[in-house]
Amino acid sequence: MFNIVEKRRWYFIGSGTVVLLGIAAMLFSLVRFGAPVRMSIDFTGGSLFVLHFDRPGEEAAIRAVFAAHGLDEAIVQRLGAPEENAWQVRTREAAPEQVQAILADLDAQVAPVNRDLLTYEAVSPIVGGEVTRAAGMAVAVASVIILAFIWWSFRRVPHAFRYGAAAIIGMLHDILVALGFYVLMGILQGWEVDALFLTAILTVSGFSVQDTIVVFDRIRENLPRYRGESFGRVANRSILETIHRSLATQLNAIFVMVAIILFGGETIRPFISTMLVGMLSGTYSSIFIAVPLVVMWERRRERRTAAAVA
Repeated sequence: MFNIVEKRRWYFIGSGTVVLLGIAAMLFSLVRFGAPVRMSIDFTGGSLFVLHFDRPGEEAAIRAVFAAHGLDEAIVQRLGAPEENAWQVRTREAAPEQVQAILADLDAQVAPVNRDLLTYEAVSPIVGGEVTRAAGMAVAVASVIILAFIWWSFRRVPHAFRYGAAAIIGMLHDILVALGFYVLMGILQGWEVDALFLTAILTVSGFSVQDTIVVFDRIRENLPRYRGESFGRVANRSILETIHRSLATQLNAIFVMVAIILFGGETIRPFISTMLVGMLSGTYSSIFIAVPLVVMWERRRERRTAAAVA
């Protein structure tokens, strides 16, 4: 039987290296951009356009008009069905005369803008701050609930608290990996953190814990069946019994995400890419981080017990 948990030191070193590279990218971003991650107008404030065209327009053409006026970081999103010809554009704050010039160029280069349905307003950075605090609170509360749920569900297993702690550590590992990836793409491709990024991070957290609980549940089932085997061997057996299920489940979602990244719009690409990286990390951490952590703690307990007896 292939022994996965015995090579846990290498998994920890690899994960630590990836996380440290992400932290290094944050420090570089802090020096270059003044913040660990590049923030969109959801957090810095700016202007919001809701445009209704009289005929179909292309996202690339709309983006080009805003870029020509120095707003190359504009976030362009379609609203409603394609036949409605409605678009939402978020940029940093634009001056009134700049807004008029942009509308004139949109009329000429994309399609006539319906002035009766036009909406333009300033976006306050307070909204972004509130969303960030809510997301942080959601992660904190979810961590406590997950810890309590796993502890209660595994209460018949020795040291049930360790399972919950390992699941939380795996989840934090996946969040840091996804965050490091986004920071790196912010440096290389100019990606900026927006509300969709927070949605991706919360989704990654859910995927991570779900996959970890599947493996832990199999360990709980196998412990009474293989009483003569060591805990590490039972844990390794449980990984091998569930790995095909984890991979099959994740591959279905991964194929869809890759298709969206390749053929979807530019606006949604950072969101889907972050979810893809987080999902890959979640699959990895469930097998190579969370379970080996529990095995490591159990081995230390066994050594302490043996030393006390000796």
